Amino acid sequence: MESTGMKPLQGVKVLELGTLIAGPFCTRILAEFGAEVIKIESPQGGDPLRQWRKLHQGTSLWWSVQARNKKSVTINLKHPEGLEIVRRLAAEADIVVENFRPGVLEKLGLGWDVLSAANPGLVMVRLSGFGQTGPYKDRPGFGAIGESMGGLRYITGFADRPPVRTGISIGDSIAALWAAIGALMALRHREVNGGAGQVVDVALYEAVFAMMESMVPEFDVAGFIRERTGNIMPGITPSNTHTTRDGRHIIVGGNGDAIFRRLMLALGRPDLADDPELASNAGRDRRAVEIYGVIDAWVAARDGDAVLAAMEAAEVPASPVFSVEDMFRDAQFAARGMIEEATLADGTSIRIPGVVPRLADTPGSTEWLGPGLGEHTDAILTSLGYAADQITRLRADGAI
Repeated sequence: MESTGMKPLQGVKVLELGTLIAGPFCTRILAEFGAEVIKIESPQGGDPLRQWRKLHQGTSLWWSVQARNKKSVTINLKHPEGLEIVRRLAAEADIVVENFRPGVLEKLGLGWDVLSAANPGLVMVRLSGFGQTGPYKDRPGFGAIGESMGGLRYITGFADRPPVRTGISIGDSIAALWAAIGALMALRHREVNGGAGQVVDVALYEAVFAMMESMVPEFDVAGFIRERTGNIMPGITPSNTHTTRDGRHIIVGGNGDAIFRRLMLALGRPDLADDPELASNAGRDRRAVEIYGVIDAWVAARDGDAVLAAMEAAEVPASPVFSVEDMFRDAQFAARGMIEEATLADGTSIRIPGVVPRLADTPGSTEWLGPGLGEHTDAILTSLGYAADQITRLRADGAI
């Protein structure tokens, strides 16, 4: 589980002032690739994520992954001396990541004006529902709101039913990725172009909106509003989910011209493979109902393994719809190390997702799982110059 070589973000110091998903996922990525991430948590229970979903010995299993490689420091942000500790940490940081509602840090005396004055090279990543400006900036906003306003929920699901969510908090996760990208771009500007630090402003709804492909120009030029289409890709045929004789769900993507021809030959339909109208996507899309009917019938008459073998032989992209149980059994996941083995503090063995992306020479890794609440408080305060008796007093006074 331990890496042996240098990581790409080694030497980068990150201060996390965030809870739950978007901010902490951003810093998780940075920590996986070598950044020292100091996570500030409330002494009263810490990040609420510690109690989300399935628990083991009172702590979320999700926490073990979301906070891996981070250092937990408990600080009371309502205490003047606690705030002073945060300011001292920020003065030494390269990046501060926060996901409070706009204005909260300013009220605490931890706004950009204060922190950047003490540390002109600071990169401050700010994640919020609607961004730091605009008429909605003061509204609360979670990932679900970002997904709704950003356009994702409207196009997700089937046409005859209300919009649905994806199975994870995808809006938060997308925002976290943009935040990590923005942080690294700002850091590069500072280090390579001689620039100063700056604010990276990530709004959840904009993070989702940025993923909406051709939605904006299609509406602007053609007045086209993309609607819910279930499992098919509108305007790109064929690509759909089909059910096998043994009840498995398999995705078949035959929407390339040459791929479509191979698919039809594999299905025993040379007439469709050689039909000139179906040689291009436009023609196939006009006859989508017919084509999907052919594929549905062929798949439904066979077991899943036979379908997948035929698609592989024909070089047609296809995959079963995996549950997590399927992932645990899959040879590709195993070969790529996408499910790692680790050990919780009580000695329990646990499997966790591997680190993405894969860097050939300076890969990320899991050095330790999510820390105990305040596990690193004394060590970090000692590094700031606090003596043992001062730390004891701060704890007694409720500052940490």
